[in-house]
Amino acid sequence: MEKLTLDVAIIGGGTAGMTAMRAAAKHTEKVAIIEGARFGTTCARVGCMPSKLLIAAAESAHHFELAPHFGVHSSRKPEINGREVMRRVQDERDRFVGFVLAAIDGYDSEKIIRGTARFEDPHTLMVDDRLEINAHTIIIATGSTSLIPQQFQNLGDKLLTNENVFELEDLPKSAAVIGTGVIALELGQALHRLGVKVKILGRSGRIATLTDPVVQAYAAEILAQELDITTQTRVHAFRPGKDNVEIDFEGQNTQRQTECFEKILVGTGRSPNLVNLGLENSGLELGVNGIPVYDPETTQCSESHIFLAGDVSDYRPLLHEAADEGALAGDNAGRYPRIQRGKRRSPLSIVFSDPQVAMAGRRFSELDPKSIAIGEVSLENQGRSRVMLINKGLLRVYAHKQTKEFAGAEMFGPRMEHISHLLAWAHQQKMTIPQMLEMPFYHPVIEEGVRTALREADRQL
Repeated sequence: MEKLTLDVAIIGGGTAGMTAMRAAAKHTEKVAIIEGARFGTTCARVGCMPSKLLIAAAESAHHFELAPHFGVHSSRKPEINGREVMRRVQDERDRFVGFVLAAIDGYDSEKIIRGTARFEDPHTLMVDDRLEINAHTIIIATGSTSLIPQQFQNLGDKLLTNENVFELEDLPKSAAVIGTGVIALELGQALHRLGVKVKILGRSGRIATLTDPVVQAYAAEILAQELDITTQTRVHAFRPGKDNVEIDFEGQNTQRQTECFEKILVGTGRSPNLVNLGLENSGLELGVNGIPVYDPETTQCSESHIFLAGDVSDYRPLLHEAADEGALAGDNAGRYPRIQRGKRRSPLSIVFSDPQVAMAGRRFSELDPKSIAIGEVSLENQGRSRVMLINKGLLRVYAHKQTKEFAGAEMFGPRMEHISHLLAWAHQQKMTIPQMLEMPFYHPVIEEGVRTALREADRQL
């Protein structure tokens, strides 16, 4: 059996793993990255990029529906060619993946190990029973995969996830979307706007990642005006047939009913890739969720020589966070045992639904309601929003009463991807509400609504 000794062994060739390799290489040449499947990032292959391509097509179709409200009419109804939609999604997706693979091709081939790794002991990895690696430090950056509950696993080719929906040659005629989280909401609305008959079936009562009950209730109300969506559903059975799947379910305060759909899109989240990794041999302490306990500011697992980075940690499963964790893990693994604490960015998350869902800084659920002031603004009568007929939205900002410091915000509305960035920057700079109100606000822009919310919070302070 072949044997190899490394200073740093990295398991996983996604965003976190590739970033970790670059950081570790600054300390040692004896570093290698191990990948058992395909190199490349979740974002480029099955995440943010292909989903945004599908959403872009859906937005283009939706503009035709809005045009008559501006007095702009067409004698022809737009025709949606599902094959052309999916072809562009796949072509552009492959282009983005190509950029990632080009970066891998630039690595020293001796530092790339293809195969599936598992722990034999805390310092030893076995790759496909052919290569034994003894490593001074190890980084686990194995990412995540679509979570498919047991009840869906007999649906065969009628089952869609965010990992195979982008491989469709054509759009389905109908689809039941399971879940009301980020994946379900983005893909469900996009398919609906592209002419697919869609029913969204949630269970938790929540919308995306919102925790503020006021914003959440408003978002559910507005989304229900466009989408066939039930946020509290009890599904009794799935019965796959030759051409469709029959669902037996009941929604909140509704009678039991049965409907048939061509496809079932499961958007119930993602699960860290830890199965078959041999963690029982790693000596690591595992949390109740089976994920190694680690410090997000060092990525170190307990006091060990093993580090955790990227979506596998389930801490903030976002591309920019995975890159940050990879860089931190690579640096600390390379300099071990001289561990350094890194500065994490202010939390920022965006759901590309329409209206968009976003959070910046700390969420409502992470704050003590008694210690914060809350500023709120509705965008329904906000000038620029009404001009563009996108005036459905609600923004709530939170401030610490004692220090007047901006604590965070949750929002549902138009162009929130931009507003949430401004608020995340303010949070990271530890700005107070009075300081934020000293910033310029142009007229007329949607950002003026932020000022309205900040003023309300300031009055309470």
